Amino acid sequence: MRTSRTSRTSSYPSVSPTHHAPVSSTQHAPVSPAPPPPAAPTADVPAAPAPRTPAAPAPYAPVAPARPASRAPRASASPAPRVPYPPLDLLEARARALAAAAPGVIRLRVAGTSRAGRPLWLLSAGHGERQLLTVAGAHANEPVGGASALRLARLLAHRPALLDRLDCTWHLLLCLDPDGARLAHGWQPEEPAPSLEECHLRCYRPAFDRQPESLPAPGDDRPPLPESATLLRLLDDLRPVVQFTLHGIEVGGAFTMLTRRVPGAASAFRATAARLGVPLDHHPCDGPDWQLDPPGVLHLPAGRAADPDDAGERDPSGYVAGSTWLHPRRHGTLTALVEAPAWAVPAVSDARPAADPRGEVARLTGMLLRRTRLLTDLLAGAPDTDVPEGLAPLRDAARELLAIAPAVVTTWTAEEHTGSRGHFATLGVAARRIPLRAAAMMRRALAPTAPRTADALAGLVREWCAEMTRTYRPLWIPVSAQTGLHVRTMLDVATRLCTTRDT
Repeated sequence: MRTSRTSRTSSYPSVSPTHHAPVSSTQHAPVSPAPPPPAAPTADVPAAPAPRTPAAPAPYAPVAPARPASRAPRASASPAPRVPYPPLDLLEARARALAAAAPGVIRLRVAGTSRAGRPLWLLSAGHGERQLLTVAGAHANEPVGGASALRLARLLAHRPALLDRLDCTWHLLLCLDPDGARLAHGWQPEEPAPSLEECHLRCYRPAFDRQPESLPAPGDDRPPLPESATLLRLLDDLRPVVQFTLHGIEVGGAFTMLTRRVPGAASAFRATAARLGVPLDHHPCDGPDWQLDPPGVLHLPAGRAADPDDAGERDPSGYVAGSTWLHPRRHGTLTALVEAPAWAVPAVSDARPAADPRGEVARLTGMLLRRTRLLTDLLAGAPDTDVPEGLAPLRDAARELLAIAPAVVTTWTAEEHTGSRGHFATLGVAARRIPLRAAAMMRRALAPTAPRTADALAGLVREWCAEMTRTYRPLWIPVSAQTGLHVRTMLDVATRLCTTRDT
């Protein structure tokens, strides 16, 4: 049943620009005069350094300068380097500073609260008729979305003509899961390059039913999470032309998922990734029920796109839930997910056919099961019932990953595998990622109560990260390129939607 629209004018309290938190000059760049507008919106985002030619064949070159997944730190007398992604406090401070610097363009308000009572900040830019919504921080281990949202907000504040051209008001939800983000802290400085091992040792990826973009499955009477309810209210209140949801992945390639086809959007996304030197995931593991448009693009099948009551979404483990991606179809809203990798694996772009698809599946599923069984055996001697309450979400998420591994194997085995080498590189990364995340999160959960087991888990994280590095040679992608992929894609899709239809 369609939800009746109340109003496009939000009733959420605004944050007064005159009461913003003080901003350190070492943390926030001042708002500079707007440069002349470019010929096209995508030119507003500075280009990344020219990509280096890869050693292995791939449709898109890896980002440059190429940096190994781990590297000894360099001594430096310069000020403390910045972390790659702004943590929650810095996200809020920068958003407040932006609202204070451009009060005629930017507003900041609290759209709702999290399960723990943390504010869900909504930054709005412009005053146009069309409504656009960007959602960042839906997954706790994907902080790039917040950085991208801030980058877009700065761009819109400096160049409000972009908003006028689209006749839009652009709303940006800066972090949908602040509680999860608090547990996923601790990124290293970007220079010389973050460590893949350290990244995983600090990992927190919530269990499925604690992820705010997941809704109770159709027929499940449980209420949605408070964060989910806030997002649903925004979607029903604003009825946006498009909902962008910004995601990241530790290791792999870029891809996008669209709930309907937008002429020219797929080719533009591929061109953006090529310009930024970010490899495309030729055949992503995500969206097993979505239609593949390689490389790097998935579309919701036309039959599902036309049925607003088809609200269930299945992941590779077989878990079915409702989805905030699909909810706004009742309003004619397009949802566009954009996935940006932190470390590039050029092999995932390889379009050449795999020589032995079934053999590859057997090898990768065997590795996944061996590693998860190893973890299960290791944890058998370390009861986890006395884990501190604040660390229990880490334990629960790790348990879930170990429990779903056999279902993932069943899904992968049942698929028709005639795929590319890139697809099996993606599956290989995923087969390693599941036990790696489980080991890392359980290490953090058990550290206070079972330190010896936690040390053994840390050893596995170190060993498995080293093996992944040897196998795939992941290259750190500068954050400017990660956020550039998000921002350029949003600007391109928004331009296509807002200048080719009467909304």
